[in-house]
Amino acid sequence: MTDHPRLGVVIATRDRRERLAGTLRQLRRLPERPEILVADNASTDGTRAMIARDFPGVGVLALPVNHGALARNHGVRALDTPYVAFSDDDSWWAPGALGRAAELFDAHPRLGLVAARTLVGPGADPDPLNDVLAGSPLGPAADLPGTQVLGFLACGAVVRRGAHLDAGGFHRLLFFGGEETLLAYDLAARGWGVTHCPDVVAHHHPAPTARPGRPALQRRNAVLTAWLRRPVPYALARTAALAAEARDDDQARRALREVLARLPAALRERRPLPPHVERAARLLEPERTTV
Repeated sequence: MTDHPRLGVVIATRDRRERLAGTLRQLRRLPERPEILVADNASTDGTRAMIARDFPGVGVLALPVNHGALARNHGVRALDTPYVAFSDDDSWWAPGALGRAAELFDAHPRLGLVAARTLVGPGADPDPLNDVLAGSPLGPAADLPGTQVLGFLACGAVVRRGAHLDAGGFHRLLFFGGEETLLAYDLAARGWGVTHCPDVVAHHHPAPTARPGRPALQRRNAVLTAWLRRPVPYALARTAALAAEARDDDQARRALREVLARLPAALRERRPLPPHVERAARLLEPERTTV
């Protein structure tokens, strides 16, 4: 049962039953009482049974295989709420945050995605990305709230469902790890606003140990994003830099191997950004404006 029919939350998860249970407890306490849908990436640890037993009313989208970040796309399509927040199985929303996001979407028809202020761990420490987003050189826009950005944390983002579907959602080629930038590009390319609004607050409680292989995935996806959307000289420069790092770095070697394996698909699906979005992307990367 939901009290706020405009709001839904999609959680992508795989084999993290106990952490997911903690997230669901937090989300069930929200005053907005959003519709909650768990997009389960073929968990084998009893995740679905736990939800059915302990969280009646929480929806489950039982995916037959691991879709990575694309599980969120399936969740967005399955919901019919106009606004959808993303949580990971270790993150949730502050009371009132989703209601505030809905107000912003209602008041700004071009707004496609709100990037929240994210607080980390039991001490609610500010995520370093907060300052990066708040200081974006793209600045404000007259018809949008907050500060324009081309990046966000997926576990601290709320989307307009129609904008997410219009932009195609998270890209299948990236699967998982640093997948947010490409979606921000694609939203902006379709004319949707992507902004950082610090009065929308998310909480993130990541595990104390990093997930194995995450650095390689993030480096791989940064280069693939370049090939999918950025000018060829830029993509070549990013690939060359990764190749240089691969001489002495195991994670870079793995990333480079996976880039090369996926490069033919990236070239087939290449869609360069419109000039105004490319200019914005360059403004956010002043050290690379000469490539």
